[in-house]
Amino acid sequence: MVFGETEAGVGAVTEAGGRHLLPVRAPYDWDAMAAFLAGRAIPGVERVEAGRYRRTVRFGARQGTVTVRPGPGGPIVERDLGEDDRDLPRSLATLIAIFDTQADPEAIARHLSRDPGLAPLVAARPGLRVPGAWDGFEMAVRAILGQQVSVAAATRLAGRLVAAFGTPLAAGGDGLTHLFPEPERLAGADVSAALAMPRARGRAIQALAAALLREPDLLAPGQGLEPAVARLTALPGIGAWTAQYIAMRVLREPDALPPGDIGLLRALDSGRGRPSPAELLARAESWRPWRSYAVMHLWTADAAAIAEQAPGCEAGADGRG
Repeated sequence: MVFGETEAGVGAVTEAGGRHLLPVRAPYDWDAMAAFLAGRAIPGVERVEAGRYRRTVRFGARQGTVTVRPGPGGPIVERDLGEDDRDLPRSLATLIAIFDTQADPEAIARHLSRDPGLAPLVAARPGLRVPGAWDGFEMAVRAILGQQVSVAAATRLAGRLVAAFGTPLAAGGDGLTHLFPEPERLAGADVSAALAMPRARGRAIQALAAALLREPDLLAPGQGLEPAVARLTALPGIGAWTAQYIAMRVLREPDALPPGDIGLLRALDSGRGRPSPAELLARAESWRPWRSYAVMHLWTADAAAIAEQAPGCEAGADGRG
């Protein structure tokens, strides 16, 4: 589904019958966004069914759920947080970031289409966006869990983490059962033992949680790509790939690029072999300042190629969060 411009215009949010319309710049590729989120939905916390994205949310002591579905003018938001709407502006702003509705697809497409290899991908999906995150800590933990394993394996690990350390949803149901564990819960938890995974990865999650408690702005957007990556890679267990992935999805950096990503190298194989990581970085210089969007085009093309070659086959161990 490709949306047109919202009637209220870009930058406005309309409300009708308790539903809220997210502003969107056309074109917008809802199907690609829903597919990306579906493959990475954390069991118990998120679900994507029939193109509808649902998840559990917390605002202080209050719990609830939020649903986002496609509508004729853009994504429609339905919230269940009781009668208290004090956090509505923050909720909608976060969802606008998750669904990246305010990107300028025409400017991005013009720039990336200068690369002959990207041009057909951009033409096929001109409304492709970079998915964001409801909670920075949740996404950063998910990125660590995704190191050196497939997307499906990372999803299973995230579900086990939630079952072991998450907060049960008071009014759970329909597959939404828990809130993602907060940093306080994981800073002292033996995650590796609970999930039967390498101890180094568990220690990385603990270190991230402790660092966020010390530095609440660690995962705040607006730091700039290089300073943010430097702060993240200073933590144990977080390398360049993980830091760039966090920058891309949490910090909303449009020019992030996970280096050496197998999916990117595979997608750039024109039949003469995959480029080296150094060759990828060199070629990506021409994609600036929109490397994150080039990444999404290549990942989407790679996933489609894998599905075409072996329908139902799990994606390779490229660690794509």
